[in-house]
Amino acid sequence: MSRNIFKGLGIALITPFTQDGEVDYAALQRLIRYQLDNGADFFCILATTGEAPCLSRDEKDKITEVVKEITNGRVPILKYCGGNNTREVVAEIQETDWSGIDGILSICPYYNKPSQEGLYQHFKTISQASPLPIVLYNVPGRTGVNMKPETIVRLARECHNIVGVKEASGSLEQVDEIIKNKPDGFEVISGDDALTFSMVASGAIGVISVIGNALPKEFSRMIRLEFKGEYDPARTIHHRFTELYKLLFVDGNPAGVKALLNDMGYIENVLRLPLVPTTIAAASTVLSLPEMMPAWSSCRPVSYLPISTLPDIHWLMLTTTTPRLLASRSSLIIHG
Repeated sequence: MSRNIFKGLGIALITPFTQDGEVDYAALQRLIRYQLDNGADFFCILATTGEAPCLSRDEKDKITEVVKEITNGRVPILKYCGGNNTREVVAEIQETDWSGIDGILSICPYYNKPSQEGLYQHFKTISQASPLPIVLYNVPGRTGVNMKPETIVRLARECHNIVGVKEASGSLEQVDEIIKNKPDGFEVISGDDALTFSMVASGAIGVISVIGNALPKEFSRMIRLEFKGEYDPARTIHHRFTELYKLLFVDGNPAGVKALLNDMGYIENVLRLPLVPTTIAAASTVLSLPEMMPAWSSCRPVSYLPISTLPDIHWLMLTTTTPRLLASRSSLIIHG
């Protein structure tokens, strides 16, 4: 059986766009370098957070080349290939150049809501066609169907190149069932930032993270502390992210993290329809990591925005890069 190599902090990579809606390859390069320098262990590309349904084939191919060029073999790359038409997924696998790619992420078929046997047969067929290890993607909130633990374990036992599952069912009980019964070499990867602390504590080996796009250093640190059994400091980091977990997805993914990255100066706050940008108020209340704050004396307020209608929050620091955002319950202060 193949063994899973996708461990630690995986980045569910966003796709930056320019103001006129074209892929911003220069911003993508900067973002990948930033993530590599701050703890990224692998990249997951061209999936939900990357707005893949809104990209052309040529854009996907060029994004893939950019990621391969910048990572240069330093970390593994997991590339999405999935759908609800098994024949088409198989054809795409057979027609794709997989050089420089280390694995395939494939989602449960959506909309047509297959049975558990249908899910098993779908992924078995994909497994037989794939030249690479496969990570299953179970996200019933998007697909309308939950792949049950017994189906996941059955696939893990019977398909040698199915090496893991990105588990985003939201059920810790389901996670425990998979971990308890899985074969050696098959691993569970969190697909939910908010549950990552608990899932890693239960035996998951990492996360494919949305938050990691913007704040890889601290999220990676939390996971590494857990790997070493240092749960108290890891829990402290997890609790500091609590408001971010809630607010980053208020207007859907990747709207929240793109707004945050825009505030940090990395990208334009542009999405492709049918997705739309979130508001600055929602984006600007999301994170506090006190040890990341610069000296207060170096901050110079340049503008204020009211956020009195938002939930209770602590004084927050969004980023270590410019522009710096500090928020209180009553106002947002943007610092340059």
